[in-house]
Amino acid sequence: MTKTTHTINRAASRELMKDFSLEMTGKDVPSLLEARPLIPLGTRINVTFLGNEDLEMRVAAAKSVREMGFVPVPHISARRLESEQRFREFLSRLQDVDAAQHIFAVGGDPAQPEGPYSDSLSLIHSGILQEFGVREVGIGGYPEGHPDIRKDVLWRALEDKSAALRDQGLDTVILTQFAFDTEPVAEWIGEVRARGINAPIRVGTPGPAGIKRLLGFARRFGVGANAMIVKKYGFSLTNLVGEAGPDNFVNDLAAVLADQPARKGPGLRGQVGLHFYTFGGLAETAGWARRFTGRQE
Repeated sequence: MTKTTHTINRAASRELMKDFSLEMTGKDVPSLLEARPLIPLGTRINVTFLGNEDLEMRVAAAKSVREMGFVPVPHISARRLESEQRFREFLSRLQDVDAAQHIFAVGGDPAQPEGPYSDSLSLIHSGILQEFGVREVGIGGYPEGHPDIRKDVLWRALEDKSAALRDQGLDTVILTQFAFDTEPVAEWIGEVRARGINAPIRVGTPGPAGIKRLLGFARRFGVGANAMIVKKYGFSLTNLVGEAGPDNFVNDLAAVLADQPARKGPGLRGQVGLHFYTFGGLAETAGWARRFTGRQE
């Protein structure tokens, strides 16, 4: 792991923070209402597809996002769909509340599919998305790998999904899993572009969170609680009290990306932004984003 810390490039940090997106669960509508004054109108807000939430909760959350002036991006978990009928019902309900134009297709957690869809590519290949007005599909990216999936399999999946969406005339956004180190992220973005995939990329970034919780999520997703995480997020493993914010990570990533053209050729970065995993703290994350952006002026 690199230990390099780049000089802060405030203009690059401001640029990277433009049009960031947020994530919420179906249960987070009260939190979204609280955070509403802090979130720029038109912000994309992803609504997760969790096993302990039902259709009504997911649709109600997507509807609330739209009614508050934001852009809903509902998740669809392939392996959690019991049938094609359930898939169609969910999309139909989303269309009814004007929340079906942007979706995020993900395989999902269950080891065995609960219905006919084994992965997000099967959702794309179904041809059903377009029937309900879907125009853009988000797909997953893994800059720091996946604990259960080989790297070559991840690359093949990204290429196959990108090609399938292009062939179907659907726009693509790549949304990455949590990232904790900037150099692997920059290298991964370079590899994505080298493979001819030019879709916008949103780098998954943990919002401000309790340090113990942050490290717990890092371990869950196969990222070790090592010195790199400590340095990027500015805390000590000997003192796990308090919160850690992504200031260092965002500034460092912005500087690395701003330096990319000089290092590896023009146009490598392309469209890159941030997606914040909020851990239920929508107001905390939105407030942090406003303060952070203000400090870059």
